Amino acid sequence: MTIQRGVSLYSYQQAQFFKDLDLHAEIREVGQNLDGADGIEIVDEMSLRYPDPGEEFVRQWFEWMQAYGTRPVAMDVGMDVLQFRDHVMTIEECADRLRHDLHLAQRLGFGCVRVLSVVPIDVLTAALPLAEELDIRLGKEIHQPMPLEGKQVGEILDVIERTGTRHLGIVPDLGIFQFRPSEVQLAWFGRRGAQASARDAAVDLADQLHRHEAPFGFVDLSYSTAGNLRSDFRRFLTTGECDPAFTDTFHGLRKYTEERVENPQEIDYTVVAEAIMLSDTKADTLRELAPHVTHVHGKFNNMSPVPGQPGRFQELSIDYEAAIGALKAGGFDGYINSEYEGQRYFQDSGREDLADEVDQVRRHQEMLGRLLAA
Repeated sequence: MTIQRGVSLYSYQQAQFFKDLDLHAEIREVGQNLDGADGIEIVDEMSLRYPDPGEEFVRQWFEWMQAYGTRPVAMDVGMDVLQFRDHVMTIEECADRLRHDLHLAQRLGFGCVRVLSVVPIDVLTAALPLAEELDIRLGKEIHQPMPLEGKQVGEILDVIERTGTRHLGIVPDLGIFQFRPSEVQLAWFGRRGAQASARDAAVDLADQLHRHEAPFGFVDLSYSTAGNLRSDFRRFLTTGECDPAFTDTFHGLRKYTEERVENPQEIDYTVVAEAIMLSDTKADTLRELAPHVTHVHGKFNNMSPVPGQPGRFQELSIDYEAAIGALKAGGFDGYINSEYEGQRYFQDSGREDLADEVDQVRRHQEMLGRLLAA
């Protein structure tokens, strides 16, 4: 069993937007400057002329793979169910789109296709026979605040147990091992006006929840997305209304903020609420599920120097040691791909102050290589 390293080119989204890097340059960066990393993961509509990149591109793609010693690992696919003016896409329409994407992935040499965490299980099972025929593993992303112990994973395991398939699995996003808001996210909230006491309260509340010492009624959020939770909480602050399942949590969150922050404003409530966006997943669960992991998103928000250890870096908000230890103990055989998303916390600044995505990924790869070798 071998754990290998790669990069999701989603990490370079900002550099691509500003035309500092194109697809060729991103692949070259992985192949030439990240010692020990060779895996390439793409988001189809970000990197390709979707839905058909053309035969000339396919030829060029494989020439790049050979030239830089890289290999296609995973293609991430989206599913915009609102793309048509007259209707929301049906389950079968989504399955047809996924079947198309499986064929596209095969053309480009990918062995894994990742779907978003909100894709219904019926879509996956409808496309599964083609995935088996093409020998491509379909993986559903498990993204915070969903824990591995949630129903999203359970329904995947039910299908695997019922069918015996090896072509369906999960893609753990290591953000599910985040145990506190990132320092760069807190700084971003500070520049937007959040009080220091609110930022401190967010860290303290996250720590309490991590220790299972919630100061108010807390509910299972495993079917929610962070974006929907943030929207629901803002609506609650404005109208006092929310999903009945969230009533105790939202009321408790507001009370907690008011006890910790003097004259809190909406931004103060919002930053404290980041504490409930974390997954509280268990390393032992990841160890048990390792055989069903298609590949791993090495999510990170910021890589900072390890004090007193020049050339070494760390992610202060995500428990990478526990996650990688669990993958190793579970015999995971596949890729962990760096996925940098911290650039969003600098985009209120001038271009000269934006985070350097290339440097951040290089730092992350240093940490991954060191932890995997330990």
